[in-house]
Amino acid sequence: MIDRVILVVMDSVGIGELPDAEHYGDKGSNTIGNIHKLMPNLHLDNLTALGLGNIDGMTIPKSDKPLGAYGKALELSPGKDTTTGHWEIAGITLKQAFPTYPNAFPKELIEQFEKLVGTKCIGNEVASGTEIIARLGDEHVKTGYPIVYTSADSVFQIAAHEEVIPLEKLYEMCSAARKMLIGENAVGRVIARPFLGASGSYKRTPNRRDFSLLPISKTMLDVIKENDKSVMAVGKIEDIFAGVGITEAVHTKSNMEGVDKTLEYMAMDKKGLIFTNLVDFDMYFGHRNDFEGYGNALKEFDNRLPEIMKQMRDTDVLLITADHGCDPTTSSTDHSREYIPVLVYGKHIKAGINIGTRKGFRDIAATVLDLLELPIGTPGKSFKQEIINS
Repeated sequence: MIDRVILVVMDSVGIGELPDAEHYGDKGSNTIGNIHKLMPNLHLDNLTALGLGNIDGMTIPKSDKPLGAYGKALELSPGKDTTTGHWEIAGITLKQAFPTYPNAFPKELIEQFEKLVGTKCIGNEVASGTEIIARLGDEHVKTGYPIVYTSADSVFQIAAHEEVIPLEKLYEMCSAARKMLIGENAVGRVIARPFLGASGSYKRTPNRRDFSLLPISKTMLDVIKENDKSVMAVGKIEDIFAGVGITEAVHTKSNMEGVDKTLEYMAMDKKGLIFTNLVDFDMYFGHRNDFEGYGNALKEFDNRLPEIMKQMRDTDVLLITADHGCDPTTSSTDHSREYIPVLVYGKHIKAGINIGTRKGFRDIAATVLDLLELPIGTPGKSFKQEIINS
C-alpha cells in the first residue's frame, strides 16, 4: 500500500521542554511556542492544517479538521545534538551522551591535532561561531592558523577563511580530526565552518560539512537498503550517518534548495525513503537568537508545503518532524532539550488522529519500516496501525 516515505526533519524546530530539560539548562525552552508569543501574527497555515497546533501542549492555533495524524515524541537518548536526534529517529538509542568540553579541549588533544595537520591553531574555546570569527578572523587571516572551537554540543569545529585555507584543505583537516577523535574523545561531529569577507564583515558560507561518527548499530536506513529500496538523502543527512545505509545523496545550501531537491527525488520513480534535513532554522537563526528570522524561515517552508503535498503519489506518506530544539528567545545560543513534532500525511493516513506522546524518537524508525512493510529491525514501537486507513 505504501511504497515511499518522505521524511522531513525541520532542524531544531522543537515544541516544548522535555521533563528533564532543567538538567540541561533548558527549562522554559519552547522553540515554536516562544517564537509565536513574540510573533503572534505568524501564520503557519499549512503546518496548522496538518495538525501542528493540535499536538498536546501546543500554544499555537489549532485546526478544526486536521488533514493528517499528529503527535510528539520525547528523546530517550541523553543529549540534545543533531547526531543524537537523527540517530534516534533512525532507530539508535544512545546509553551515554557524546562527550562535551565545557572548558574547551585538553591541551594534549590540541597538540595532537596540530601535529596531524602540520600547523598551529587558534581559539580552543567554547564560543558562538559567528562571534569567534568576528573576534579571531583577523588573526586567522594574518597567520593562516585555523580556528578551533566547541559549544555545549559534542562538536569539534574548525573555522577558516576560504581564501586562506581552501575548502578541500579544510575538509582534510576535519577528516584528520575525525580519525583522531575516538574513544573517550569520540565527539558526535567534527564540523568544517568556512567563511568569507573582510575584517569587520566576516560571514560563514554554505560550504559547511559535518564529519560524523559511524552509526554504532543498524538503522532503518540499513534495513531499507538491504531490502533493495532507495534511501535518498537530502542536506546533511549523508554526513550525519557517515554515508552508511544511503543509496544516493545530495548536499544543499539552504532550506529552499532542500525542498527543491526533495521535489526532484519525489519526481523519480523510486521506492523507499527520501530523508531530508532543513538546517537553516538551526544554523542561521536558532544559534543566533534571531527569532524573527526563525519565524520567517518557518513561514517560508510552510509556503512550500503545498508543492510537496501536491506532488505526492497515492502510495506516498509524508512525515514531518525535528531532531531537537534551539529556542532563539532564550539567553542560550545552544540547542535545547525539547519534544519534537510528528506530523503524518497521505492518502492512506487517517485525518485528525492524535498519536499522543511517543516514548522515543525511535518510534519514527519503527513506523517508517512498518509502513514500507519491511521487518522492524530497530528498537521502537510502530504507530502504523493507529494512523493507517485499513
